[in-house]
Amino acid sequence: MKIGVQIHPQATSVQTMRATWEAADAMGVDSIWTWDHFYPLYGDADAAHFECYSLLAAMAATTTNATIGALVTCNSYRNPQLLADMSRTIDHLSNGRFVLGIGSGWFERDYTEYGYQFGTAPGRLKALARDLPIIQERIAKLNPGPVNGSIPIMIGGGGEQVTLRLVARHAQLWNGFGTPSELKAKNDIIDSWCAVEGTDPSKISRTTLAMNANEELDLDAYRAAGIDHLILALGDPFDLTGVEKILARVRE
Repeated sequence: MKIGVQIHPQATSVQTMRATWEAADAMGVDSIWTWDHFYPLYGDADAAHFECYSLLAAMAATTTNATIGALVTCNSYRNPQLLADMSRTIDHLSNGRFVLGIGSGWFERDYTEYGYQFGTAPGRLKALARDLPIIQERIAKLNPGPVNGSIPIMIGGGGEQVTLRLVARHAQLWNGFGTPSELKAKNDIIDSWCAVEGTDPSKISRTTLAMNANEELDLDAYRAAGIDHLILALGDPFDLTGVEKILARVRE
């Protein structure tokens, strides 16, 4: 099982985040993520907050081992052609370690404060389905192309009729939420959509975000559910003690 961390870019400083992602990278985590929002998601709604892709560029330049990405990018916030180019550039900054995590978006305050049309959940999903091929086509046209020839795509979300079918059609990683039994049910649906789409389900890594980064997590239950990549959420103060203990358990 791979172990990653998500560093929350709220109520903190750039210097503190940088020290945390560098320490996590040196510790040997498999992946490092942040989120793509403009305001805090919990606590003080007006606390300090930093933009995702600027952070990812810095993260790419100051880490050497872990894959990096957004968990997940909001498709609504950037033109898909531009997002493809930003992703390719960060991929080069990281020497091929970038993962394009993406979803349809949900945090209404981001939309209203920054002037994006919030619309409806089905409408945002429809836009994601429209834009994913555009992103992939632009990445294929860019010069130079990605370091490793392509950029892995992670799709976040659990909608069984649309989102999980998009996972089967476009993604190399899926991120979901829930208990191991709930994740197992979603994984089975992804496998079913893979049969429809003609995709090898073993080529899609199954990830989940654990909101409590402690060493008591039942890793065996997650493995049995088909999860092969566990990502641990961290807010400031960014205590990596639990992450280190889980890494030691996995290595054993």
